[in-house]
Amino acid sequence: MLQPYACQPEASRGRLHDESYSTFRTPFQRDRDRIIHSSAFRRLKHKTQVFVEHEGDYYRTRLTHTIEVAQVARTIAGALGLNTDLAEAVALAHDLGHPPFGHTGEDALALLMEPYGGFDHNAQALRIVTKLERHYADFDGLNLTWETLEGIAKHNGPVEPPWNYALAGVNGMWDLELGTNASAEAQVAAVADDCAYNHHDLHDGLRAGLFTEADLCELPVLGECFATVDKLYPGLDPMRRRHEALRRVFGVMVEDVIAVARNRLEALQPQSVEDIRNMQGPIIRFSKPLYQNIKAIKSFLFTRMYRAPTVVVERKRVTGMVNALFPLFLDRPELLPDDWQDDVAKALAKGNEEGRTEIARVVLDYVAGMTDRFAIQEYNRLVGNS
Repeated sequence: MLQPYACQPEASRGRLHDESYSTFRTPFQRDRDRIIHSSAFRRLKHKTQVFVEHEGDYYRTRLTHTIEVAQVARTIAGALGLNTDLAEAVALAHDLGHPPFGHTGEDALALLMEPYGGFDHNAQALRIVTKLERHYADFDGLNLTWETLEGIAKHNGPVEPPWNYALAGVNGMWDLELGTNASAEAQVAAVADDCAYNHHDLHDGLRAGLFTEADLCELPVLGECFATVDKLYPGLDPMRRRHEALRRVFGVMVEDVIAVARNRLEALQPQSVEDIRNMQGPIIRFSKPLYQNIKAIKSFLFTRMYRAPTVVVERKRVTGMVNALFPLFLDRPELLPDDWQDDVAKALAKGNEEGRTEIARVVLDYVAGMTDRFAIQEYNRLVGNS
């Protein structure tokens, strides 16, 4: 039984292109399935979080991260009486727009795209699911429901103008009400993202030798979790000790979110999803004490992991690859694959300045869609040591 403030599948605002109702699946289940079967979702297997894809089989990729986020989102949504299918769909789609090389690739493309309308991975995810996935006979994209598109656009909160060109384009086709909160389900996906990456980045950083368990014991929450494990399992094997402590950190975050949301929902008594959208701030969030503790953990990870000397060297290397590939394709769009040449021709037909912008956006779609390994291969093939 869904709560009244949950997104009810029978009350969905529908799809941009009308389709008959599925016999066996709700609209949000259908969205979830289309996302899972998309080309962009499969490519997440070879896109990275922090480490470049070839560095080790144990590190998280965008795909494993996305699966973890979806699992947490379903857990939280179910505990709160929300629509688990919608929460899962938004979680599965939330990173579809990420380029190769994680946030490093995003930073590089954002600078390169400044003259041409900008780049943001959330906006690019919308572009993928409304335009770039071209498999269906009746429409471009996946033709997702309004609620899933809304969740992709603003799961991190309202989006104020000026908007990225990709976001503005989708919003121009279908008003996503960017100035309001997203549904509670989309908010759940955003918090699940925080829970998942804070947890697994600690795992991956330990495995990479960027810090030790002793370092983590100095941090809030982590120290208490390691102490609990040591009390319950004295002399435990180091790898099991690590896993037991970090899974407790995961539990602390998820349980905190659920407890805070239940208290706020009880106090505010929303009676519809519109009540959620029109609230002052999100309904799904961490408690203030835990939020401060998570900030301390994030600060530690930023210094010791995301800006570790070995990671910085790799960031510089892959930034150079993106900075070489993008202008190469921009100046020589004939180097793009044959199945991209129709888009190139349409862009060139628009004349000099507008055509240049359109070509840049085609190049962006191509480069942002690359996996880490394909970007490296293309760089070696086209640029190499020249």
